[in-house]
Amino acid sequence: MFATGIENSIPTINGGRTRVDEMEVCGHYRHWRADLDCVEEIGIQYLRYGPPLHRAFLGPRKYDWEFSDLVFPELKRRNLTPIVDLCHFGVPDWIGNFQNPDFPQLFATYAGAFAERYPWVQLYTPVNEMFICAVFSAKYGWWNEQATDDKSFVTALKHIVKANVLAMIEILKRRPDAIFIQSESSEYFHADSPAAIGRAEVLNSMRFLPLDLNYGLRIGSEMYEYLMDNGMTREEYHFFLEHRLKQHCILGNDYYMTNEHRVFADGHTEASGEVFGYSEITRQYYNRYRLPVMHTETNMKEGVTGQEAVQWLWKEWANVLRIRNVGIPTVGFTWYSLTDQVDWDTALREQNGNVNPLGLFDLDRNIRNVGRAYKKLIADWKDVLPASSLCLTVPIVPPQHAERMYVHEQQADASRRLREFVTEGSQPEGTI
Repeated sequence: MFATGIENSIPTINGGRTRVDEMEVCGHYRHWRADLDCVEEIGIQYLRYGPPLHRAFLGPRKYDWEFSDLVFPELKRRNLTPIVDLCHFGVPDWIGNFQNPDFPQLFATYAGAFAERYPWVQLYTPVNEMFICAVFSAKYGWWNEQATDDKSFVTALKHIVKANVLAMIEILKRRPDAIFIQSESSEYFHADSPAAIGRAEVLNSMRFLPLDLNYGLRIGSEMYEYLMDNGMTREEYHFFLEHRLKQHCILGNDYYMTNEHRVFADGHTEASGEVFGYSEITRQYYNRYRLPVMHTETNMKEGVTGQEAVQWLWKEWANVLRIRNVGIPTVGFTWYSLTDQVDWDTALREQNGNVNPLGLFDLDRNIRNVGRAYKKLIADWKDVLPASSLCLTVPIVPPQHAERMYVHEQQADASRRLREFVTEGSQPEGTI
């Protein structure tokens, strides 16, 4: 699956008073038809895309689907397969932030309502980058609740992951053959000195917490104690062990130049730049979860030579081929996002109006060098690599095939298997 995405981050800053809406500042609300033209120009068939949660979710069981009802039928008409991104770094004002214990169930009802309205949609990322969302909101103090303590971080984390799990459950009730592609930040922490080894080991365990909980993996004693010491209850922990939906998932992981960190003896961290790279860090995540892998985000600024992003694209694609060639089932690659972004140079903490040249197209919808390179890469490789992996026992259904008989049979079979899992009271270890 060669993919791109429409940037739809919506965190709040300034104590919750200011909403950052990347769809707005990047012009997608005005130019969404042109954006879909750009997707087709590159030759892409998969689009990470989601309605703006703060505009669509007006209150408990109150929804505004006006914008979605424009775009999603057009995606279907063009046979572009969306990977629907339902929550991207923020919640509506009436929910508040990720400290709200009502958020998981409220979000699950929203996800169910979306799946009911657009039954032809099969691929979902319910909550985007759960680790980054919790860290930036409740550990670094940058977004939403803007907290900086461990208890707030654990609270945000358990609510975010529970929301993701409950959303998957609600979507599966409407679409039993749904596939969930996590888009999760892949991190690594390097010790700068022997005195920093202990802290680096803790951080390297902490990076796995969202996916451990999401996949119902029993975590180690150190992280268990950390969660218990900072507000998670035994009952909350057991919720994740008892709701394992791993067999419906693809391990989507994101990698940027900023995903590796240098840890110092006093505990502070700095960006280390690329040390291990995507292939080595992905191997670590795959060995832990044993799920099919998709590279769900990467980008690089188009610099002074105009070739920096092109070279990064080549390097990331070489890393994807590497993990595939050593036997890790790999099903997709994504350049994120379709267009340039705004103010990500300050991680959306400030509204400076700085255009970040990270897209396949600029904000005038003119193709960039990396867009031309990605178009050629797709043309060169799409007939060489299989369109899907043998590890996927539930085939991906193109939008225009949604009403065909084989799809109804596939959904009926998936529904039967779900009922069997519930009856047996356990979830299998296998992949989808």
